Amino acid sequence: MSRNRSFNSTALILVVAIVAFVADQISKRLVITSFQPGESRYVIPHLLKWTYERNFHGAFGLFGSNGVLLIAMAVVVLVLFWISFRDAVASSRLVCVAFGLIVGGAIGNIADRVHFGYVVDFVDFYRIWPDIFNLADSCITIGVILLLLSSLAASRRSA
Repeated sequence: MSRNRSFNSTALILVVAIVAFVADQISKRLVITSFQPGESRYVIPHLLKWTYERNFHGAFGLFGSNGVLLIAMAVVVLVLFWISFRDAVASSRLVCVAFGLIVGGAIGNIADRVHFGYVVDFVDFYRIWPDIFNLADSCITIGVILLLLSSLAASRRSA
């Protein structure tokens, strides 16, 4: 039974990761083919615009612009997440979805760094959020939030 459950958990992680990765890559290709670097267009005036930015740095401009280092850091973080949550993956669909979002988003940004030497960012909540980001970043953030919520729920159950 646990072997079959493990397979289902792996399948769920893969499906979510593939959907997140493909959606991220499609959104970035649409931006690349429709915008010039630095160009912005309003989606919702005074709230949201698409701004094509080539991001050579890590999250929030941190960690410099060394692409190899940023890729290595992403892989290390993925491995650490897996080590931290692998037991929960086997027993929680929420953790599987969360991990799939994180993996798909991380691979989306890694693919950009390998292919272009930078990450394509375009979501610009210029009056609310200080940084331009992309769908992969959103997937990673949502995945981490889901992991935190799952951890909080598990700690409450065990208390």
